[in-house]
Amino acid sequence: MKCNGRLTRVAAALTVLTLALFLTAKRMTAQETVLYNFTGGSDGNTPQAPLISDSSGNLYGTTEYGGTYANGTVFELSPQAGGSWTETVLHSFGNGSDARNPWDGVIFDALGNLYGTTYGGGTYKFGTVFELSPQAGGGWTETVLHNFKAGDGQQPTGGLIFDTAGNLYGTTGQGGAFGEGVVFKLSPQAGGTWTETVLHSFNPSGPDGQVSTCTLIFDTAGNLYGTTGYGGTFGHGTIFELSPNSSGGWTEKRLANFSNSGNNPYYPAAGLVFDAAGNLYTTTALGGFYSDGAVVELSPKAGGGWSSKVIHAFNGTDGHEPFDSLIIDNSGNLYGTTYAGGANGGGVAFELSPRSGGGWTEKTLHSFAGTGTTDGGYPYASLMFDASGNLYGTTSANGTGLHGTVFKIAH
Repeated sequence: MKCNGRLTRVAAALTVLTLALFLTAKRMTAQETVLYNFTGGSDGNTPQAPLISDSSGNLYGTTEYGGTYANGTVFELSPQAGGSWTETVLHSFGNGSDARNPWDGVIFDALGNLYGTTYGGGTYKFGTVFELSPQAGGGWTETVLHNFKAGDGQQPTGGLIFDTAGNLYGTTGQGGAFGEGVVFKLSPQAGGTWTETVLHSFNPSGPDGQVSTCTLIFDTAGNLYGTTGYGGTFGHGTIFELSPNSSGGWTEKRLANFSNSGNNPYYPAAGLVFDAAGNLYTTTALGGFYSDGAVVELSPKAGGGWSSKVIHAFNGTDGHEPFDSLIIDNSGNLYGTTYAGGANGGGVAFELSPRSGGGWTEKTLHSFAGTGTTDGGYPYASLMFDASGNLYGTTSANGTGLHGTVFKIAH
């Protein structure tokens, strides 16, 4: 989700990401290319996170396993003349009390440093927030910014976001006051340390949400939005909003409660994305008319509150179990992946386009392989755009090395 020229590189990277979100490139037939095959050794194993890019077109991501200590990596992929790509491992996790096993991706700050989370390792073995800083002579230095200790959160599997003041925000799937996860904020202090504040501990007796594995998003007013996979009124997940209040704390409001009754979608493991009209979109890994997961839209109502509807229910042949967030272009088209299903059983990359008369049209951009082929398979992560409208992502398995791939879809 997530350079050496530091400020220039990162400023350009942010420009590329902004262009990616609002792209209106003319679409062609989709064609997938595997850019890199992980071997499962020191280069990494099981990439399950989104990618980010810099202004030179280098890609950055994480692997959950592999590396020198077999506990995951942060890697860079650099394009070479002739169309090949070279991988560089920026950090191998798991040396002593180091962070271990990153699940989500990394993000840049304005100085070219990378930030992310691990769900294991650290001083208390409950996960960390880490920073990687590029060094003048080459290489990167890791600093653990926060070690979770259960009471303040445990096992973060979502990514991080910045606010305009340089604070970091994220979620944990467990821990906190009630053991069901937290929303946290990390604030930089003089001297280089960081202070954690728990903004919300999920409380199942609310009935609050439980187990947030998502990456949060902000709206323009500074409110935070996310999902929980469990809990809520019906026990099968929520969409929530956290708003800063006058006393200095944050107030939580549940915008939607998911149920597994009937054909309802449930278990939202992904984060959210806004469209230009203020509607929210997410995926649920389960439920829907065919029980293969769904894409859900939440729309603000004029008198307050939100209305929700399923805009696409996966049927297995067009995908099964979408686990990560959607991305959106300037025309309002949505793009994502499913972990399984599709023509070959190994998941799909898909596009959802709004129709002028209402409703949505789904298009399968690529069906990934099941076992036994050289194509990647089983993508957990969301996609990213480049400035030309090409899509990039990772698969958690398959490829020639059998340990996952980085791929490009040109369309």
